[in-house]
Amino acid sequence: MHLTGLVGQEGEMLNMKVMCSENPGYSTLLNYTFLLFIIQQIGLVKVQSVWPLPQTCITSTERYQLKPQTFSFGYRGQLTEQHSCSVLDAAFKRYFSILFPDYPSGNDTLQFTENEVFTLTISLDHHDCEGYPNQDSSERYKLNVFAGRASLNAETVWGALIGLESFSQLVYQDDVGSYYINKTYIEDFPQFKYRGILLDTSRHYLPVPAILKTLDAMAYSKFNVFHWHIVDDPSFPYQSHTFPELSSKGAFHPVTHIYTQSDVRRVISHARMRGIRVLPEFDSPGHTKSWGKGQPVLLTPCYRGGNPSGAFGPVNPTLSSTYQFMAALFKEVATVFPDSYIHLGGDEVDFSCWRSNPYVRAFMQKMGFGLDFSKLEAFYIEKILNITLALRKTSIVWQDVFDYHERRKSLSVVEVWKQGCYLCEVRRVVKAGLRVILASPWYLDQPGPTHNWARYYNVWPLAFKGSEKQKQLVIGGEVCLWGEYVDATNLSPRLWPRASAAAERLWSNEKQTFSVDRAFPRLQEFRCKLLRRGIQVEPLYVGYCKHEYQSV
Repeated sequence: MHLTGLVGQEGEMLNMKVMCSENPGYSTLLNYTFLLFIIQQIGLVKVQSVWPLPQTCITSTERYQLKPQTFSFGYRGQLTEQHSCSVLDAAFKRYFSILFPDYPSGNDTLQFTENEVFTLTISLDHHDCEGYPNQDSSERYKLNVFAGRASLNAETVWGALIGLESFSQLVYQDDVGSYYINKTYIEDFPQFKYRGILLDTSRHYLPVPAILKTLDAMAYSKFNVFHWHIVDDPSFPYQSHTFPELSSKGAFHPVTHIYTQSDVRRVISHARMRGIRVLPEFDSPGHTKSWGKGQPVLLTPCYRGGNPSGAFGPVNPTLSSTYQFMAALFKEVATVFPDSYIHLGGDEVDFSCWRSNPYVRAFMQKMGFGLDFSKLEAFYIEKILNITLALRKTSIVWQDVFDYHERRKSLSVVEVWKQGCYLCEVRRVVKAGLRVILASPWYLDQPGPTHNWARYYNVWPLAFKGSEKQKQLVIGGEVCLWGEYVDATNLSPRLWPRASAAAERLWSNEKQTFSVDRAFPRLQEFRCKLLRRGIQVEPLYVGYCKHEYQSV
């Protein structure tokens, strides 16, 4: 085809618009997209994409040059210089470096004209800069980029952070290093409110800087929950001020491999400044071997041949001292972690030790449980649920608890993690009127080729038979990176870019993101952006990035 007429007399691009969407239902849109593809191939224009894909995005070939010397962020509406927002102030500094990574510091003496000034102005419907993000926080925003300025409006500061990330992904450099952004309009909001990543810091200790780096990458992919599986069987690295011996005896090392109260505050603060909630998990009654080193009477003594074997099993649910300890521990946890949610675990409880213990069996007979040890576990979980409820915390449990728990009305949120027909389990949970977090299809800890990212992209959390009201109970999903084979050396490349595939599934409209083939070039482009931001991201296939990873 001929391109005559697409370029003006002085080489300026005509104002042709395309959608940042993958919906193939618009024939006119496809014609525009094809024309734009041809133009891009001859190097006349570049249009950046945003990952995850916004709900609505209209961009134009009309572009504006950005110069770091004349670019600025500003406030309007309720936000003024006198009533600014500390969260956004910090974000402006971060994103200036992201927007202009090659800008030399101290080079502010260049001459510029008034029409070269470009300002991104932020306005909020609600001034909520001093709080923490929560499950009900709105992340909706509108971004409008036009000549000389851009406006970003959000209902909350957390939506503004998402909008800043989208704006940053629209900026690009030409071959001589000049910065540009195209005329763009975005209206955006997440498909699911809960978009989490689980890190396991018990099986391998993750240094705080590695966690903070992961939080940065999470913000780039618009994840908003850090599920901190902080303790488990192998080690207890959380340093409790109420029970200091839990970490002094239960951590891999009592000094070098612990998270102090200061470390935890640092992680929570770093996450908050990026719109990310920190959800702690203290899993019990199973997965608690490390707990017993600092609390000797907490675990159940196992018996063999009528005598103690010297081994210990799950938490002992028959002792009043158990619940006194748990009440004190969770009281501390509730003050340290500000989020209103807490994860109680409850998965993979081995009943063999309980079964071997004559005192446990006698307790079960007294309670009328017979030999049904799932009733004993339900008894324990009910007690812990009541403790956290008194602390005004919403509890999350693994699906095992739902499967055996008779009093399901006392449950709030169930995380589905088992393989098989996981949507069948999702359907059972929502039919019971409970909220669901889906994790089953997003277990990334096992080694695998990066090109299987499509496996994590082609997940449809709502593809089960149910009413609209039931489907609204699916509050989101979670990428899980368990620590058997993961430490700081491979944490980042094991997560990214596969976690980013899940991020788009949890954020974007399913009807606009059904095609792996269409997503692939956008994910390639996003991977290059992450590399330039210092994130170690595995390659998707043969190729290169203009700016390769440098921190080696």
